[in-house]
Amino acid sequence: MRTGADSSLLAVVLPPTAAADAVRAAWAAGEAVAIIDPRDPQFRVEERLSTLRPTEILDATGRRTWRDRDGEGEPVPAGVAAVVGTSGTTAEPRWVMLDEHALEASAFAVHAALGADPIDDTWLACVPLTGVAGLAILARGFHTGTDVIVHDRFDTAAVARAPQDGATLVSLVPTTLGRLLDAGAPVDRFRHILLGGAPAPPGLLARARAAGAHVSTTYGLTETGGGCVHDGRPLIGVEVATDPATDEILVRGQITMRGYRLDEPATAAAFTPDGFLRTGDLGRVEPDGRVRVGDRRKDVIITGGVNVSPTAVEHVLLLHPAIRDVCVVGLPDPEWGDRVVAYVVPVRKGLPPSLADLRAFAQARLTAAELPREIRTVDEIPRSPGGKLLRRLLPR
Repeated sequence: MRTGADSSLLAVVLPPTAAADAVRAAWAAGEAVAIIDPRDPQFRVEERLSTLRPTEILDATGRRTWRDRDGEGEPVPAGVAAVVGTSGTTAEPRWVMLDEHALEASAFAVHAALGADPIDDTWLACVPLTGVAGLAILARGFHTGTDVIVHDRFDTAAVARAPQDGATLVSLVPTTLGRLLDAGAPVDRFRHILLGGAPAPPGLLARARAAGAHVSTTYGLTETGGGCVHDGRPLIGVEVATDPATDEILVRGQITMRGYRLDEPATAAAFTPDGFLRTGDLGRVEPDGRVRVGDRRKDVIITGGVNVSPTAVEHVLLLHPAIRDVCVVGLPDPEWGDRVVAYVVPVRKGLPPSLADLRAFAQARLTAAELPREIRTVDEIPRSPGGKLLRRLLPR
């Protein structure tokens, strides 16, 4: 990257295959990039551009200076290689600035964890390049010299065939891994599968490993350049601790973000005085160094003065034979403060389990405070492209 003066920021508004080529060319020229999906509604593309404020744009009509009614865009600090939108679990996703050296450090740390070889291995990018998981794959290829195959979207049959084309490494989310297993895809032909984006539902990892898949679960944020913990173990150069007062997971290392674009107050609030990134997630670090990840701090339900983990409740409810998918939230309650509410997608449409049946099923595995006090039936649980539950989008 250039050093010294601020750098231009190129917004790439192209389909994934073309976007990947444009990103590689921009990085080779020392430019910063941000990828926006042109398949989104036009108003959404324009909305993202107006908050991103790039200096230039590259789309199907070519490359040009970007401006809107508020004026031209703004450059990024020198050394920034990519600006990536957060996954949208909050009402207003932020733009995260990642340095070239952060992406490079993450690329080599991931390859060291996997024992990846740029000659023998090839990455498959079938997750959106607009998110950090997809962009990180491009960065691994760019910095390590490893080949990358890019799919324009996730297609079960195409991913199942990818090992025939030489793909050996792939990043998936629980939903897409489940689709591959349901289709009987030869997941064992990938040398390694990184699984992230959301917690794996009960039984998924056992199914995958029974099918011969080599799977590592990952934990990380857009602000950490993607997964920085594999199977509970921090990558090389990554330090993980917890805030003793709140149990919030803290991460420090070269892989962390430069900051939030055009938001200095949020950037300052994101870091502790000694340089740890505040993740917003709860968890603990075991004596052997293994990281245990819990819920987002804001998602924890406080009912009757008791803290309830929605993720723990969801894992139990997903074992019910009549439930296909579930999301648990806390809704205001005059008696309990919050009450535990389960939004469920039934296996048979219109035939969810009764509240009494669900509570009886779960009572051997959950405490009284954790048992749902209400069921709401929905056709679908809203999720981000990476598979994260978007609790804020549930009908209230």
